[in-house]
Amino acid sequence: MRLRNITLPMIAVAAAIFSGPVWAEGDAAKGERIFKKCKACHNLDKNKHKVGPSLVGLIGRTAGTGKDAKSKLYRYSRAMKKAGGDGIVWTPENLDKFLIKPKKFIPKTKMTFPGLKKPVDRADVIAYLRSQVN
Repeated sequence: MRLRNITLPMIAVAAAIFSGPVWAEGDAAKGERIFKKCKACHNLDKNKHKVGPSLVGLIGRTAGTGKDAKSKLYRYSRAMKKAGGDGIVWTPENLDKFLIKPKKFIPKTKMTFPGLKKPVDRADVIAYLRSQVN
C-alpha cells in the first residue's frame, strides 16, 4: 500500500522532468486555430504590418527588430527595442515565457494581449510559428 502512494507521485515528477519543454510537443494545426486570436494585430502570411508587427520570420529574430514591410519598419516600443538590445531573441523558450503574459516578460511593451494561460495552447502556437517558413 505504501509503495503505491510513493510510486504515483514519483512517476508524475519523472514524466515532467523527462518530457522536455512543453513547446517542443506542440501541434501546429491546433496552433493555427489558436493563432486566429493574434491575427487581429499580427500578420504571418505576408511581410505587412498591422497594429502589431509582421511575424514573418519571427523564430530566431532579435526582439524589437524585423524586416521592412513595404518600405515601412514597424515602430517597436522602447521596451521591445531595449529587450532586443539586452539580448532577447525569439526562441521557442522565450516565446513561451512571453505568451504567458507579455507585459510581465517585457514590461511596458505595446502589446495589450493578456496572454495564453494554457501551456498546451502556447506550445501549439509556437509549433505553428515554427512551421511558417517565409
